[in-house]
Amino acid sequence: MEIKEFKRNNFDLLRLLAATEVIFDHYYQHLKLPISHTWLKILYLFPGVPVFFVISGYLISASYERNNSIKNYIRNRALRIYPGLWGCIILTLIVFTLTGVNFLNKQTLAWLPAQLLGFIYTPNFLANYGFGSYNGSLWTIPIELQFYIMLPICFLLAPKQKLNAWFIALFVVFIGLTLTSELVHLGDKLTKLIRYTFVPHFYLFLLGVIFQRLRIYSSRFIYGKALYWIVPYVAFSMFFFDRIDAAYFTVMQYIFLAFTLLSMAYTLPNLANKLLRKNDISYGIYIYHGMIITVIVELKLVPYFNLLYLIAGTVMMATLSWVFIEKPFIKRKERTIHAVE
Repeated sequence: MEIKEFKRNNFDLLRLLAATEVIFDHYYQHLKLPISHTWLKILYLFPGVPVFFVISGYLISASYERNNSIKNYIRNRALRIYPGLWGCIILTLIVFTLTGVNFLNKQTLAWLPAQLLGFIYTPNFLANYGFGSYNGSLWTIPIELQFYIMLPICFLLAPKQKLNAWFIALFVVFIGLTLTSELVHLGDKLTKLIRYTFVPHFYLFLLGVIFQRLRIYSSRFIYGKALYWIVPYVAFSMFFFDRIDAAYFTVMQYIFLAFTLLSMAYTLPNLANKLLRKNDISYGIYIYHGMIITVIVELKLVPYFNLLYLIAGTVMMATLSWVFIEKPFIKRKERTIHAVE
């Protein structure tokens, strides 16, 4: 298949679904809502963060390979991440100030520049605000930035004639590191520190890279075959949810999900454009819903708030972010595969 077929896909729609799943997950976790075991299994059938990581590896590696100028690569990645993030952080400062937070302190001098650079953490003076994290969604931003740094390094170190074998070997190595970090007791602090690095998540990004390099979207087992992947994936995930070791199960589930995801992207590949018309509010949904939830908790509005209000408020903020911030900056990117990577 040619580049035209490569670009016709449903990744924008899949990212929107992934961002929506994260809203449900955080709504359940942070508002301490009761949920049945069956609904819990359904909720985690399509975990949003792994979906983002696989798609990121797939699209960003395609973009890099078609225009591997480091200058353009850094510029494009910065234009995609930072304008939307800065808008969210500025709004956070305004809303938190209106709800009683005083940012005129020494900690802010270090914290605010770090947030604007994407080094996300919650300072001590916000540790008791809301549910203890000023925006629980932003923890993946530093990890995504680490992916951006690692990708050119991986290409630079790769044997030129054995790129595919190199990335497959890296994939296997990082699966091993992921399982080791989960199964070996390294101490609570070290385990938590590793979890917030790229290391236990990089195999998902690499899987996206491998899919892209091998062009498996054009395989007769993938293209147009979403139903053939979705049914066994759901059956596998539901059946083994409580039956095997969590770390091994999670890795197997996510790999199975990645194949299913790619097939969904290339089944009825015009569906996303028909429904969304090239509007991608998934990033805005992801970064804004966490702020909204923590403000709800802080103001003790949980009894008066429900999921529909949260989704409506998040979609409104995400749409404004897309129209007035993200989209104008994305248009300044150096085009490579002519899609929102």
